[in-house]
Amino acid sequence: MDLNIDLIIIIPVFAFIVIVVFYIGWIFNSKVGKRSIVSAEERAKQIIADSEKEANNIKREKLLEVKDEWLKKKQEFDNEVNNKRQKIQNIEKQLSAREDNVEKKQELVLKKEKETKQLEKDLSVQKVQIDSKISELDKLILEENQRLEKAAGLTADEAKKMLMENMIQQARTDSVQHIKEIREQAKQDSKKEAQRIIVQAIQRTAVDHSVETTVSVVQVQNEEMKGRIIGREGRNIRAFEAATGVDVIVDDTPEAVILSAFDQFRREVARVSLERLIADGRIHPARIEEIIEKTREELSEEIIKDGENTFIQLGLHGAHQEIIKHVGRMKYRSSYGQNLLQHSIEVAYLTGVLAAELGFDPSLAKRAGLLHDIGKTIDKSVEGPHALLGYELTKKYKEHSIVVNAVGSHHEDIEMEHPIAALVQAADAISGARPGARREPVESYVKRLENLENLAKSFEGVAKTYAIQAGREIRVIVEQERIDDGDADKLAMDIAQKIQQDLEYPGQIKVTVIREVRKIAYAR
Repeated sequence: MDLNIDLIIIIPVFAFIVIVVFYIGWIFNSKVGKRSIVSAEERAKQIIADSEKEANNIKREKLLEVKDEWLKKKQEFDNEVNNKRQKIQNIEKQLSAREDNVEKKQELVLKKEKETKQLEKDLSVQKVQIDSKISELDKLILEENQRLEKAAGLTADEAKKMLMENMIQQARTDSVQHIKEIREQAKQDSKKEAQRIIVQAIQRTAVDHSVETTVSVVQVQNEEMKGRIIGREGRNIRAFEAATGVDVIVDDTPEAVILSAFDQFRREVARVSLERLIADGRIHPARIEEIIEKTREELSEEIIKDGENTFIQLGLHGAHQEIIKHVGRMKYRSSYGQNLLQHSIEVAYLTGVLAAELGFDPSLAKRAGLLHDIGKTIDKSVEGPHALLGYELTKKYKEHSIVVNAVGSHHEDIEMEHPIAALVQAADAISGARPGARREPVESYVKRLENLENLAKSFEGVAKTYAIQAGREIRVIVEQERIDDGDADKLAMDIAQKIQQDLEYPGQIKVTVIREVRKIAYAR
């Protein structure tokens, strides 16, 4: 019972408390909500204000950008308009100038037409006058010619012939003088070019020269041995000649057999082989071929040794094996009787001495001097000047560029690039020109001098010719009545050209034409 009463009292009180608390919470929430709303409204207003401010700023910036862009476009448009306007003005000026020129030309053409018409009239009048004067002049000339023929005792044709002869003689004199002046000027202005052309011309017209010493003599013990060398029906000698390429001459010369060939190497192979066959005594075709082949191999090895010894003798080193082999081959080459290897060694020493005196590398100079004629050892089937062949050979086997240039330029086939090349050229000339360096047989020497004198005598107006200085100069005495001073100069040039075309000779030949006038009187 009491418990129910308590419940009845507690429940209303609890409900009242809940209502009161709810009311208080509602009142509190209402006040807080009003404050939040006010705060939110203020924030919203601030955001709106900031947004409007930012929008205004953006708007101003965009307006400025648009304005700048508009100004830029306007400036470009104005510039383009101004340029076009300027072009139009220029075109207008040009058109105006052209119109002025056209008007001036038109006036000038009209003026020329008037002048031409007037000139035609004047010419027609003058033509009539000239025709009349020509007729009168022809009559006067005819009368004058008749008087001249009577006075001179010559017909018109005879007088024309005399005049033509005089004019031809004068023209010849003038042309000779002109040629002389041109040649003198060419000597002064282009000496180097003239030398190159002369050397090139000599090379193009040069032919192979044979050496007088083209035979070797092999001693035999008796005449019976000659018969064994010939063999039955000549089979031994034919086999020997076929294997060596050498002519074997067995004649009445006592205890001697002669071997003849232009190739010194083949002749040396034949000489050594024949001596071995004679010493061995067994002479038949099979043995001949065996001995010759063996001798050829031995001499080929000796060629390499000669090349190596030459480099050692000169204190040189580092050469390619092929270069050494070609140097060894020089031993079996000659020019005008001068052994090519000895000549090359002499040129090497001379070049080295000259280089040392002038402060250049003596070793390099000696190398260039030794190899300067190496092109002469190349097979004759290869065409071209020996200097250029040597140039290609030394270049192929990696010789020094100065050496290569000196080899190719010592006859001026190519341009000299270093002073050593000039030293090689000078040493080559010294070695070939010194007394006794090169020889020529007496018969060939006399024959060459006779040919030289006869060639000079073949020209019209030549009285006497004398070959002097061992054929290096030809003196031509002309008939002074038929050859004047101008013709003498031309005659010297013609003789020199004829010598170059028709004769073979070492070095150069000087042509001297002598025209002397002698006046004789007698006192009685």
